[in-house]
Amino acid sequence: MSFSRITVAGSGVLGSQIAFQAAFKRFDVTVYDISDEALAKAKERIEALKPRYMADLGASQQEVDDACGRMAFQSDLAKAVEHADLVIEAVPEVVDIKTDFYRRLGAVAPLHTVFATNSSTLLPSQFAEATGRPEKFLALHFANEIWKNNTAEIMGHPGTDEGVFGAVVGFAKKIGMIALPLRKEQPGYILNSLLVPLLDAAQLLLVKEVADAETIDKTWMAATGAPLGPFAILDVVGINTAYNIGLAKAKATGDPLYQAVADKLKRDYIDQNRLGRETGEGFYRYPDPSFARPDFLSADSD
Repeated sequence: MSFSRITVAGSGVLGSQIAFQAAFKRFDVTVYDISDEALAKAKERIEALKPRYMADLGASQQEVDDACGRMAFQSDLAKAVEHADLVIEAVPEVVDIKTDFYRRLGAVAPLHTVFATNSSTLLPSQFAEATGRPEKFLALHFANEIWKNNTAEIMGHPGTDEGVFGAVVGFAKKIGMIALPLRKEQPGYILNSLLVPLLDAAQLLLVKEVADAETIDKTWMAATGAPLGPFAILDVVGINTAYNIGLAKAKATGDPLYQAVADKLKRDYIDQNRLGRETGEGFYRYPDPSFARPDFLSADSD
């Protein structure tokens, strides 16, 4: 089993990155989203990736232009997947939205098409039945800034066919990823099992008014040597994603602190269009965030 025609469903920050990376590695890619307006924003995101690939990977103008030439955009789901060998889902991290998407996808995709979720926190077994083809369904999780942080976690559920699992591992390698097979379902996979507790702890410190975001980041960076603190990471992840995860935790646990996190993200960031790096401002302002300045970790800094 091999894949040549890829559809990425969901054109947000990471969906756009996945699509561009696959096209950059010479796959034919269709980007699906629910409206032409959403796709117009995706085209802007993808255009903004070109200089990043040129600066970080040494790609030529011709290479990034050719990658865009291998991409198509479609707001009709049936048309978006009519020739797809692999559909990578990157829709919002909300159970009802994903479930509804897979029911619609399963009804229109070719029978041979494999489905993969890029969910950061949810398990493939939660959606396997909704796909209508559980044996051809699994998780394929990427890290943000995929061209640099090139990990791909591949995680099946108990009903995933081993041949499908192996084919997706092979695909991950072909698009330049370090393939990381997981042998059991694990909420948060490996990466987010390690990362999310850090991000949660930072957000709880913030809403409890223990310290501001810069001080929390400065503490983590100075004490561990990490290149980014948790709030700089959240700006990369995107505030919308952080909000959806925080709101889900608030509903699942009933913990008022998680609700306070979600409320703060909505009020102070989302409602102000401070969505992270994508909009030029989140916890920091870009392109010159304070954490990147030479004196950020200086003993004499304020």
